[in-house]
Amino acid sequence: MQFASNHFDVIILGAGASGLMCALTAAQRGRRVLVLEKANKVGKKILMSGGGRCNFTNHFVEADNFISANPHFCKAALTRYTQWDFISMVERYGIPYEERKHSQLFCLDSAKDILNMLLDECAHAGAEIRSHCSIDKISPLPERAHSDKHQPEDRRSRYQIALHQGQTPLKLECHSLVVATGALSIPSLGGSGLGYDIANQFGIALTERQAGLVPFMFSDAMKPLCERLSGLALEVEVSCNQRSFTENLLFTHRGISGPAILQISNYWHPGNEIVIDLLPSINAADWLLSAKQQQGKSLLRTVLAQKLSKSLVTELQTLWWADSADQALAGYSDKQLSAIAEKLHTWRLKPSATEGYRTAEVTRGGVDTDAISSKTMEVKSQAGLYFIGEVLDVTGHLGGFNFQWAWSSGYSAGLVC
Repeated sequence: MQFASNHFDVIILGAGASGLMCALTAAQRGRRVLVLEKANKVGKKILMSGGGRCNFTNHFVEADNFISANPHFCKAALTRYTQWDFISMVERYGIPYEERKHSQLFCLDSAKDILNMLLDECAHAGAEIRSHCSIDKISPLPERAHSDKHQPEDRRSRYQIALHQGQTPLKLECHSLVVATGALSIPSLGGSGLGYDIANQFGIALTERQAGLVPFMFSDAMKPLCERLSGLALEVEVSCNQRSFTENLLFTHRGISGPAILQISNYWHPGNEIVIDLLPSINAADWLLSAKQQQGKSLLRTVLAQKLSKSLVTELQTLWWADSADQALAGYSDKQLSAIAEKLHTWRLKPSATEGYRTAEVTRGGVDTDAISSKTMEVKSQAGLYFIGEVLDVTGHLGGFNFQWAWSSGYSAGLVC
Protein backbone atom coordinates (compact mmCIF):
# COMPACT_ATOMS: atom_id res chain seq x y z
CA MET A 1 0.00 0.00 0.00
CA GLN A 2 1.54 3.28 -1.10
CA PHE A 3 1.37 6.59 0.76
CA ALA A 4 -0.62 9.51 -0.65
CA SER A 5 2.49 11.63 -0.07
CA ASN A 6 6.00 10.81 1.04
CA HIS A 7 6.09 13.85 3.35
CA PHE A 8 4.88 13.83 6.95
CA ASP A 9 5.12 16.44 9.67
CA VAL A 10 6.09 13.77 12.20
CA ILE A 11 7.42 10.25 11.74
CA ILE A 12 7.61 8.11 14.87
CA LEU A 13 9.76 4.99 14.95
CA GLY A 14 8.01 2.42 17.13
CA ALA A 15 4.34 1.74 17.89
CA GLY A 16 4.76 0.90 21.55
CA ALA A 17 3.46 2.81 24.55
CA SER A 18 5.51 6.00 24.12
CA GLY A 19 5.23 6.05 20.34
CA LEU A 20 1.44 5.74 20.32
CA MET A 21 1.06 8.39 23.02
CA CYS A 22 3.28 10.76 21.05
CA ALA A 23 1.36 10.00 17.85
CA LEU A 24 -2.09 10.74 19.24
CA THR A 25 -0.85 13.91 20.98
CA ALA A 26 0.87 15.30 17.87
CA ALA A 27 -2.03 14.34 15.58
CA GLN A 28 -4.51 16.08 17.89
CA ARG A 29 -2.52 19.27 17.23
CA GLY A 30 -3.20 18.86 13.51
CA ARG A 31 0.19 17.39 12.63
CA ARG A 32 0.35 14.79 9.85
CA VAL A 33 1.74 11.80 11.75
CA LEU A 34 3.07 8.43 10.61
CA VAL A 35 4.12 5.66 13.00
CA LEU A 36 6.45 2.97 11.66
CA GLU A 37 6.54 -0.38 13.50
CA LYS A 38 8.94 -3.16 12.55
CA ALA A 39 6.88 -5.99 14.10
CA ASN A 40 3.83 -7.59 12.50
CA LYS A 41 1.60 -6.17 15.26
CA VAL A 42 1.69 -2.97 17.27
CA GLY A 43 1.85 -2.71 21.06
CA LYS A 44 3.11 -6.23 21.72
CA LYS A 45 4.75 -5.27 25.01
CA ILE A 46 1.56 -3.56 26.18
CA LEU A 47 -0.40 -6.75 25.49
CA MET A 48 1.91 -9.04 27.48
CA SER A 49 2.48 -6.67 30.38
CA GLY A 50 1.08 -7.38 33.83
CA GLY A 51 0.26 -10.96 32.93
CA GLY A 52 -1.97 -9.70 30.11
CA ARG A 53 -3.69 -7.12 32.35
CA CYS A 54 -1.28 -4.17 31.83
CA ASN A 55 -0.09 -2.40 34.97
CA PHE A 56 -0.66 0.91 33.17
CA THR A 57 0.34 3.34 35.95
CA ASN A 58 0.54 3.84 39.70
CA HIS A 59 -1.42 6.10 42.04
CA PHE A 60 1.82 7.47 43.52
CA VAL A 61 4.44 8.53 40.97
CA GLU A 62 7.58 10.38 42.08
CA ALA A 63 11.03 10.97 40.64
CA ASP A 64 12.41 8.58 43.27
CA ASN A 65 10.63 5.75 41.43
CA PHE A 66 13.06 6.19 38.51
CA ILE A 67 16.76 5.53 37.96
CA SER A 68 18.86 7.78 35.73
CA ALA A 69 22.32 9.33 35.70
CA ASN A 70 20.34 12.58 36.05
CA PRO A 71 17.64 11.85 38.67
CA HIS A 72 15.96 15.22 37.98
CA PHE A 73 15.49 14.68 34.23
CA CYS A 74 12.15 12.86 34.48
CA LYS A 75 10.45 15.49 36.67
CA ALA A 76 9.32 17.91 33.96
CA ALA A 77 7.59 15.27 31.82
CA LEU A 78 6.01 13.53 34.83
CA THR A 79 4.59 16.89 35.91
CA ARG A 80 3.38 17.81 32.39
CA TYR A 81 1.46 14.54 31.97
CA THR A 82 0.62 12.87 35.27
CA GLN A 83 -0.80 9.49 36.24
CA TRP A 84 -4.12 11.29 36.80
CA ASP A 85 -4.16 12.45 33.18
CA PHE A 86 -3.80 8.87 31.96
CA ILE A 87 -6.32 7.56 34.49
CA SER A 88 -8.87 10.11 33.26
CA MET A 89 -8.45 8.85 29.68
CA VAL A 90 -8.90 5.25 30.89
CA GLU A 91 -12.06 6.29 32.74
CA ARG A 92 -13.35 8.25 29.74
CA TYR A 93 -13.18 5.01 27.76
CA GLY A 94 -15.00 3.13 30.54
CA ILE A 95 -12.15 0.66 30.95
CA PRO A 96 -12.60 -1.28 34.22
CA TYR A 97 -9.44 -1.34 36.36
CA GLU A 98 -8.36 -2.23 39.89
CA GLU A 99 -5.77 -1.10 42.40
CA ARG A 100 -3.45 -3.82 43.68
CA LYS A 101 -0.59 -3.82 46.20
CA HIS A 102 1.66 -0.78 46.27
CA SER A 103 -0.97 1.36 44.46
CA GLN A 104 -0.45 -0.44 41.14
CA LEU A 105 -3.30 -0.05 38.62
CA PHE A 106 -4.24 -2.97 36.35
CA CYS A 107 -6.97 -3.57 33.77
CA LEU A 108 -9.69 -5.83 35.14
CA ASP A 109 -10.29 -7.46 31.77
CA SER A 110 -7.38 -7.24 29.35
CA ALA A 111 -4.36 -5.19 28.31
CA LYS A 112 -6.11 -5.05 24.91
CA ASP A 113 -8.35 -2.36 26.43
CA ILE A 114 -5.37 -0.02 26.82
CA LEU A 115 -3.96 -0.74 23.37
CA ASN A 116 -7.36 -0.32 21.70
CA MET A 117 -7.85 2.99 23.52
CA LEU A 118 -4.53 4.31 22.21
CA LEU A 119 -5.26 3.06 18.67
CA ASP A 120 -8.74 4.64 18.77
CA GLU A 121 -7.25 7.97 19.85
CA CYS A 122 -4.69 7.75 17.03
CA ALA A 123 -7.39 6.92 14.49
CA HIS A 124 -9.69 9.74 15.61
CA ALA A 125 -6.83 12.23 15.42
CA GLY A 126 -5.74 10.97 11.99
CA ALA A 127 -2.38 9.41 12.88
CA GLU A 128 -1.35 6.70 10.42
CA ILE A 129 0.30 3.48 11.64
CA ARG A 130 2.20 0.98 9.49
CA SER A 131 3.64 -2.37 10.63
CA HIS A 132 6.28 -4.62 8.97
CA CYS A 133 8.56 -1.58 8.51
CA SER A 134 12.33 -2.02 8.81
CA ILE A 135 14.50 1.10 8.80
CA ASP A 136 17.46 1.05 6.42
CA LYS A 137 18.88 4.56 6.72
CA ILE A 138 18.13 7.92 8.29
CA SER A 139 19.58 11.03 6.64
CA PRO A 140 19.36 14.62 7.85
CA LEU A 141 18.43 16.88 4.94
CA PRO A 142 20.43 20.07 4.33
CA GLU A 143 18.51 23.18 5.27
CA ARG A 144 16.35 24.48 2.41
CA ALA A 145 17.95 22.07 -0.04
CA HIS A 146 14.78 20.05 -0.29
CA SER A 147 11.76 20.12 -2.54
CA ASP A 148 9.34 21.82 -0.16
CA LYS A 149 10.68 25.38 -0.11
CA HIS A 150 7.16 26.76 -0.22
CA GLN A 151 6.11 24.85 2.88
CA PRO A 152 5.70 26.73 6.18
CA GLU A 153 8.79 26.48 8.41
CA ASP A 154 7.19 23.95 10.78
CA ARG A 155 6.45 21.54 7.92
CA ARG A 156 9.69 21.62 5.92
CA SER A 157 11.43 18.26 5.67
CA ARG A 158 14.48 17.85 7.87
CA TYR A 159 14.92 14.07 7.73
CA GLN A 160 14.70 11.36 5.09
CA ILE A 161 13.99 7.76 6.10
CA ALA A 162 14.81 4.90 3.76
CA LEU A 163 12.92 1.75 4.75
CA HIS A 164 11.31 -1.44 3.62
CA GLN A 165 7.66 -2.18 4.29
CA GLY A 166 7.67 -5.90 3.79
CA GLN A 167 9.51 -6.26 0.47
CA THR A 168 8.70 -2.75 -0.74
CA PRO A 169 11.46 -0.12 -0.54
CA LEU A 170 10.27 3.37 0.42
CA LYS A 171 11.72 6.82 1.03
CA LEU A 172 9.85 9.19 3.32
CA GLU A 173 10.54 12.69 4.62
CA CYS A 174 9.51 14.44 7.81
CA HIS A 175 9.90 17.67 9.73
CA SER A 176 10.22 15.89 13.10
CA LEU A 177 11.62 12.41 13.73
CA VAL A 178 10.75 10.72 17.04
CA VAL A 179 12.71 7.66 18.19
CA ALA A 180 10.39 5.46 20.29
CA THR A 181 12.06 2.17 19.46
CA GLY A 182 12.27 0.79 22.99
CA ALA A 183 15.45 -0.96 24.02
CA LEU A 184 17.07 -4.38 24.29
CA SER A 185 14.66 -6.09 26.68
CA ILE A 186 12.60 -9.06 25.48
CA PRO A 187 13.82 -9.30 21.87
CA SER A 188 11.00 -11.75 21.09
CA LEU A 189 8.59 -8.80 21.50
CA GLY A 190 10.65 -6.50 19.29
CA GLY A 191 13.38 -5.27 21.61
CA SER A 192 16.38 -3.97 19.64
CA GLY A 193 19.26 -1.53 19.68
CA LEU A 194 18.01 0.57 16.73
CA GLY A 195 17.50 3.64 18.92
CA TYR A 196 21.08 3.42 20.15
CA ASP A 197 22.33 3.15 16.56
CA ILE A 198 20.46 6.35 15.70
CA ALA A 199 21.93 8.08 18.76
CA ASN A 200 25.42 7.01 17.68
CA GLN A 201 24.78 8.31 14.16
CA PHE A 202 24.06 11.77 15.52
CA GLY A 203 26.89 11.77 18.05
CA ILE A 204 24.65 11.40 21.11
CA ALA A 205 26.27 9.70 24.10
CA LEU A 206 24.90 6.50 25.63
CA THR A 207 25.14 5.47 29.26
CA GLU A 208 26.08 1.93 30.25
CA ARG A 209 23.20 -0.45 29.60
CA GLN A 210 22.19 -3.68 31.28
CA ALA A 211 19.09 -5.79 31.82
CA GLY A 212 16.71 -4.39 34.44
CA LEU A 213 13.72 -5.79 36.33
CA VAL A 214 15.16 -9.23 35.73
CA PRO A 215 15.57 -12.51 37.71
CA PHE A 216 18.91 -13.63 39.17
CA MET A 217 20.78 -16.87 38.46
CA PHE A 218 23.40 -18.75 40.51
CA SER A 219 26.32 -21.01 39.61
CA ASP A 220 27.29 -22.08 43.16
CA ALA A 221 25.50 -24.28 45.74
CA MET A 222 22.51 -21.92 45.55
CA LYS A 223 21.56 -23.26 42.12
CA PRO A 224 20.50 -26.77 43.29
CA LEU A 225 18.92 -25.22 46.40
CA CYS A 226 16.76 -22.97 44.19
CA GLU A 227 15.85 -25.94 41.99
CA ARG A 228 14.66 -27.89 45.05
CA LEU A 229 12.59 -24.92 46.27
CA SER A 230 11.28 -23.98 42.80
CA GLY A 231 7.76 -22.57 43.02
CA LEU A 232 8.04 -21.42 46.63
CA ALA A 233 7.20 -17.75 47.23
CA LEU A 234 7.55 -15.71 50.43
CA GLU A 235 7.64 -12.05 51.44
CA VAL A 236 11.16 -10.80 52.14
CA GLU A 237 13.09 -7.56 52.34
CA VAL A 238 15.96 -7.59 49.84
CA SER A 239 18.77 -5.02 49.86
CA CYS A 240 21.65 -4.02 47.59
CA ASN A 241 23.65 -0.82 47.20
CA GLN A 242 21.67 1.14 49.81
CA ARG A 243 18.26 0.27 48.33
CA SER A 244 15.71 -2.10 49.86
CA PHE A 245 12.37 -3.53 48.74
CA THR A 246 9.83 -5.58 50.71
CA GLU A 247 7.93 -7.80 48.29
CA ASN A 248 7.60 -11.46 47.34
CA LEU A 249 10.60 -13.57 46.37
CA LEU A 250 10.04 -16.60 44.13
CA PHE A 251 12.45 -19.53 43.85
CA THR A 252 12.82 -20.83 40.28
CA HIS A 253 14.72 -23.63 38.53
CA ARG A 254 17.32 -21.07 37.49
CA GLY A 255 17.57 -18.94 40.63
CA ILE A 256 15.33 -16.34 42.25
CA SER A 257 12.65 -14.05 40.84
CA GLY A 258 9.48 -12.34 42.06
CA PRO A 259 8.77 -8.62 42.54
CA ALA A 260 11.39 -8.10 45.28
CA ILE A 261 14.15 -9.53 43.09
CA LEU A 262 13.05 -7.70 39.93
CA GLN A 263 13.08 -4.43 41.87
CA ILE A 264 16.53 -4.89 43.40
CA SER A 265 18.01 -6.05 40.07
CA ASN A 266 17.86 -2.40 38.95
CA TYR A 267 20.45 -1.57 41.61
CA TRP A 268 22.65 -4.68 41.30
CA HIS A 269 25.94 -4.83 39.41
CA PRO A 270 27.92 -7.99 38.59
CA GLY A 271 29.91 -9.08 41.62
CA ASN A 272 27.55 -7.46 44.15
CA GLU A 273 26.00 -9.37 47.02
CA ILE A 274 22.32 -9.09 47.81
CA VAL A 275 21.07 -9.34 51.40
CA ILE A 276 17.74 -11.07 52.10
CA ASP A 277 15.73 -10.64 55.30
CA LEU A 278 13.55 -13.75 55.50
CA LEU A 279 11.54 -12.41 58.45
CA PRO A 280 11.19 -8.68 57.76
CA SER A 281 8.17 -8.14 60.00
CA ILE A 282 9.61 -9.48 63.29
CA ASN A 283 12.74 -9.41 65.44
CA ALA A 284 13.92 -13.01 64.98
CA ALA A 285 16.26 -12.98 67.99
CA ASP A 286 13.51 -11.89 70.39
CA TRP A 287 11.13 -14.45 68.90
CA LEU A 288 13.59 -17.38 69.12
CA LEU A 289 14.71 -16.50 72.68
CA SER A 290 11.05 -16.30 73.71
CA ALA A 291 10.35 -19.65 72.00
CA LYS A 292 13.29 -21.17 73.91
CA GLN A 293 11.54 -20.29 77.17
CA GLN A 294 8.06 -21.40 76.11
CA GLN A 295 8.80 -24.30 73.70
CA GLY A 296 12.17 -25.50 74.98
CA LYS A 297 11.56 -29.14 74.05
CA SER A 298 10.78 -28.29 70.41
CA LEU A 299 13.32 -28.50 67.61
CA LEU A 300 14.51 -25.26 66.01
CA ARG A 301 13.16 -26.35 62.62
CA THR A 302 9.74 -26.99 64.17
CA VAL A 303 9.59 -23.47 65.60
CA LEU A 304 10.84 -21.81 62.41
CA ALA A 305 8.24 -23.74 60.40
CA GLN A 306 5.61 -21.63 62.20
CA LYS A 307 6.74 -18.67 60.08
CA LEU A 308 8.64 -20.16 57.11
CA SER A 309 7.84 -23.09 54.83
CA LYS A 310 9.15 -26.48 55.97
CA SER A 311 11.07 -26.99 52.73
CA LEU A 312 12.92 -23.69 53.15
CA VAL A 313 13.65 -24.40 56.83
CA THR A 314 15.13 -27.78 55.84
CA GLU A 315 17.51 -26.06 53.41
CA LEU A 316 18.48 -23.41 55.98
CA GLN A 317 19.12 -26.10 58.59
CA THR A 318 21.62 -27.76 56.23
CA LEU A 319 23.34 -24.41 55.71
CA TRP A 320 23.36 -23.02 59.25
CA TRP A 321 22.78 -25.57 62.05
CA ALA A 322 23.25 -29.03 60.54
CA ASP A 323 25.39 -30.21 63.49
CA SER A 324 22.66 -29.44 66.02
CA ALA A 325 19.64 -30.26 63.86
CA ASP A 326 18.16 -32.71 66.38
CA GLN A 327 18.93 -30.68 69.48
CA ALA A 328 16.01 -29.27 71.47
CA LEU A 329 15.68 -25.50 71.48
CA ALA A 330 16.55 -25.38 75.20
CA GLY A 331 19.95 -26.84 74.34
CA TYR A 332 20.96 -23.80 72.27
CA SER A 333 22.75 -20.92 73.97
CA ASP A 334 21.25 -17.46 73.59
CA LYS A 335 24.33 -16.55 71.56
CA GLN A 336 23.73 -19.43 69.12
CA LEU A 337 20.08 -18.48 68.63
CA SER A 338 20.99 -14.81 68.16
CA ALA A 339 23.54 -15.81 65.50
CA ILE A 340 20.93 -17.86 63.62
CA ALA A 341 18.46 -14.98 63.94
CA GLU A 342 21.05 -12.65 62.44
CA LYS A 343 21.43 -15.00 59.45
CA LEU A 344 17.66 -15.11 58.99
CA HIS A 345 17.69 -11.31 58.71
CA THR A 346 20.87 -11.07 56.59
CA TRP A 347 21.09 -14.03 54.20
CA ARG A 348 23.93 -12.96 51.91
CA LEU A 349 23.85 -14.27 48.34
CA LYS A 350 26.02 -13.51 45.34
CA PRO A 351 24.17 -14.01 42.02
CA SER A 352 26.38 -15.17 39.16
CA ALA A 353 24.33 -13.19 36.62
CA THR A 354 20.85 -12.08 35.68
CA GLU A 355 18.73 -13.91 33.12
CA GLY A 356 19.63 -11.08 30.75
CA TYR A 357 17.58 -9.26 28.15
CA ARG A 358 15.61 -12.38 27.19
CA THR A 359 13.36 -11.98 30.24
CA ALA A 360 14.21 -8.44 31.42
CA GLU A 361 11.19 -6.16 31.62
CA VAL A 362 13.32 -3.07 30.91
CA THR A 363 16.77 -1.94 29.86
CA ARG A 364 18.65 0.10 32.45
CA GLY A 365 20.62 2.99 30.96
CA GLY A 366 20.31 4.29 27.40
CA VAL A 367 20.48 7.59 25.56
CA ASP A 368 22.26 10.08 27.83
CA THR A 369 19.67 12.58 29.07
CA ASP A 370 22.30 15.36 29.15
CA ALA A 371 21.80 15.54 25.37
CA ILE A 372 18.00 15.82 25.62
CA SER A 373 15.63 18.64 26.61
CA SER A 374 13.69 17.46 29.67
CA LYS A 375 10.70 19.60 28.62
CA THR A 376 10.36 18.48 24.99
CA MET A 377 12.53 15.31 24.61
CA GLU A 378 14.25 17.01 21.64
CA VAL A 379 17.97 16.51 21.09
CA LYS A 380 19.60 19.79 22.11
CA SER A 381 22.13 19.68 19.26
CA GLN A 382 19.86 18.26 16.53
CA ALA A 383 16.67 20.18 15.78
CA GLY A 384 13.65 18.00 15.05
CA LEU A 385 15.08 14.77 16.49
CA TYR A 386 13.39 13.39 19.63
CA PHE A 387 13.93 10.37 21.90
CA ILE A 388 11.14 9.07 24.17
CA GLY A 389 10.35 6.08 26.36
CA GLU A 390 12.65 3.22 27.26
CA VAL A 391 15.42 4.14 24.81
CA LEU A 392 16.35 6.99 27.17
CA ASP A 393 18.40 6.59 30.34
CA VAL A 394 15.28 6.59 32.52
CA THR A 395 14.25 3.31 34.16
CA GLY A 396 11.24 2.97 36.43
CA HIS A 397 10.65 0.64 39.33
CA LEU A 398 8.23 -2.24 38.92
CA GLY A 399 4.64 -1.14 39.43
CA GLY A 400 3.44 0.86 36.41
CA PHE A 401 6.23 3.44 36.46
CA ASN A 402 7.80 2.51 33.11
CA PHE A 403 4.42 2.86 31.43
CA GLN A 404 3.91 6.22 33.11
CA TRP A 405 7.31 7.33 31.76
CA ALA A 406 6.18 6.22 28.29
CA TRP A 407 2.94 8.23 28.57
CA SER A 408 4.67 11.31 30.01
CA SER A 409 7.65 11.42 27.66
CA GLY A 410 5.49 10.62 24.62
CA TYR A 411 3.04 13.38 25.50
CA SER A 412 5.85 15.91 26.11
CA ALA A 413 7.32 15.28 22.65
CA GLY A 414 3.89 15.12 21.03
CA LEU A 415 3.09 18.64 22.22
CA VAL A 416 5.91 20.17 20.20
CA CYS A 417 7.17 17.81 17.49
